[in-house]
Amino acid sequence: MSGTGMWNALIRTHHITSRKKVTKLKQAATLHSVYVLLRSGSSPGIMYVEGSEAGVEGWKLRYKDYQLACRPAPVKHEDARRPNVDMRSDHGLSETDSVKDFGQQMQDRGVHSWWRRGMGYSQNDGP
Repeated sequence: MSGTGMWNALIRTHHITSRKKVTKLKQAATLHSVYVLLRSGSSPGIMYVEGSEAGVEGWKLRYKDYQLACRPAPVKHEDARRPNVDMRSDHGLSETDSVKDFGQQMQDRGVHSWWRRGMGYSQNDGP
C-alpha cells in the first residue's frame, strides 16, 4: 500500500543523549515532513516515526546499536476508533525521557500493541 496513507516505523538505539544529535534529528524530521517521537536521555533510545511513505522510508539514521524494530509499513490502528491525535497535521520532533510516557503516546496514537511487540515487551498483545 502506498500513496497518501500514513506510514510508521520504530527504531531502537542504545541511547540518545547528545543535544547536537537531537538537533540533527529535528532538522531531519522537518526535511522529511514526518512526526518523530524520541525517547532520549538514557537507554533505551527509542524513535517512532510517522508520515508519508516517502518520508518514513527517507528517515535514514546511523547510530550506535541502531535497530529497526518495526520496518516502515502502513499504520494499522488497533481498533476502529480514531486515534486521540490528528496525525495529518503532526510534524516535527517531540521528546520524552520516560518509556512510560512514550507508551502513553503510542496508546494515544492507536498503536500501543504494535509498539509493545516492536519493543519485545509482548508477542501476543492485540492485533
